[in-house]
Amino acid sequence: MKLFKVALAEEKINLKTLRELCFNGIPFEGGIRALCWKILLNYLPVDQTQWESFLKKQREVYSQFLKEMIIQPGIANANLGLSREDVTMEDHPLNPNPDSRWNTYFKDNEILLQIDKDVRRLYPDMAFFQRPTEYPCQLILDPQNDYETLRRRVEQTTLKAQTVNCNRSGVTNVSSPGKALNLYPSNEYEVLPNGSEAHWEVVERILFIYAKLNPGIAYVQGMNEIVGPIYYTFATDPNSEWKEHAEADTFFCFTNLMSENRDNFIKSLDDSQCGITYKMESVYSMLKDKDMELYLKLEEQNIKPQYFTFRWLTLLLSQEFLLPDVIRIWDTLFSDQDRFHFLILVCCAMLIHAADATGINWAGYVFQDYPISDVHTILTKAKDLQDTS
Repeated sequence: MKLFKVALAEEKINLKTLRELCFNGIPFEGGIRALCWKILLNYLPVDQTQWESFLKKQREVYSQFLKEMIIQPGIANANLGLSREDVTMEDHPLNPNPDSRWNTYFKDNEILLQIDKDVRRLYPDMAFFQRPTEYPCQLILDPQNDYETLRRRVEQTTLKAQTVNCNRSGVTNVSSPGKALNLYPSNEYEVLPNGSEAHWEVVERILFIYAKLNPGIAYVQGMNEIVGPIYYTFATDPNSEWKEHAEADTFFCFTNLMSENRDNFIKSLDDSQCGITYKMESVYSMLKDKDMELYLKLEEQNIKPQYFTFRWLTLLLSQEFLLPDVIRIWDTLFSDQDRFHFLILVCCAMLIHAADATGINWAGYVFQDYPISDVHTILTKAKDLQDTS
């Protein structure tokens, strides 16, 4: 703890020293982990004298994203300088023009519905994401503004996309597909009072804005599992001055991390050298070099790396362990300069430890439920593999 305070007290932080400290785990106390992650993910500059102006600018940029991207076309808003009549004259929901804002709005809804489905079930074993945030987005929730929440937009979209069924007597039944499929059970989520929003709604907003700003990749299922631990870390920061801006800071850190990891989510790149197929095969190549006996056993049993490493690599192991353990693993991953190469070493260590712990039946455990919960042991083994490279 003392060493971290000394390192973070420097006017210009020594990144090499900080990386070495963080590699063995970062303390939560005093908001040290949240601060270190912001530096390790290349969000905060190492020169602390720049932080105040930099953060002010970034948070203003994010506020502008909120204004531009989370508003329904056709809703009068003084900030946009438009009236309802002006919008109706120029554009309308049936406008076939591909550049129509309504056309964009309907396409965005398809992405939003997928995001909404995923973030609602984010870490279901924890109550955190269902609880209200201490810092709801006043820009959107202020009744003086005309902005609608994404949650309400989803509800309206689901309601409009009704299914119509006729029975044999010709009686028409109209029902919401969400209700028909039981997508949104009425008792599943606590109804929060006006002016409040749950943490999952904040995550939803982050992912929606990311999708809007990155149309080439937009949103791919699994991104919610990557943004979740980052947001949780920032939104539970003991330092309220940082915690208040958890949404904006998470967005930029997530964007930076995805800039390194996004190729895993682009299907057209799967078989390229930067794609996920190459990385999955790299796990077995590394294993072959480190543990030939285990590698041959996997080959003999025709156990392909894509059976399990696809999820491990794309989601940075966020589905294999409890959230506190995921965060601990990420301390090490983020601190390693070549973090995704080290992730491959961690995957190898997981395979070796699983084989040692469960004997001949280990493979089934790995596919369904990774059998080892001691992440320290796994990380130590990964470091040993790295040192013997």
